[in-house]
Amino acid sequence: MTSFKVRELSSTDTEALLAFESRNREWFESHIDAREPSFYSEQGVADHIQGYLSDFALGVWHPFVIEGANGEIVGRANLKSIDSAKGSAEVGYRVGERACGQGLATLALKHLIREAQARWALTHLVAYVYPENVGSQKVLGRCGFLAEQPAPGDPAPGERRFVLTLQT
Repeated sequence: MTSFKVRELSSTDTEALLAFESRNREWFESHIDAREPSFYSEQGVADHIQGYLSDFALGVWHPFVIEGANGEIVGRANLKSIDSAKGSAEVGYRVGERACGQGLATLALKHLIREAQARWALTHLVAYVYPENVGSQKVLGRCGFLAEQPAPGDPAPGERRFVLTLQT
């Protein structure tokens, strides 16, 4: 079994993240919304990382990468739209095609849950998933998320909403 670790995104991840995103572009776009074409360049990814790290410094985003034993990025996970006053955040994750089926999405989501509780003292997490993304729905269920009816003004029309209430 290959070992994996989840760690915070770093400004030094530009080349590795570009390689990961480019290698998996078609795969991701078959499951989630496509990124702008300008993203797929060293400058595009560097700007993307800088934006995430700026939002992390503001306390509204917490970006992570999943690395294989060789240090290659094989996935990503984020706490986003962190609202400390409301005790909530949205979770998101993506695992590269070659790394699917190894429990990485579950590993990443469990890491996000621990960070949400320990670092951010959050009380609930939300995830949005396209109805046809059955794999992500199974991961969310394994981690205790429950499907919920869309809330009025939900930011993700057409997607299923899942919620996890955290123990304080």
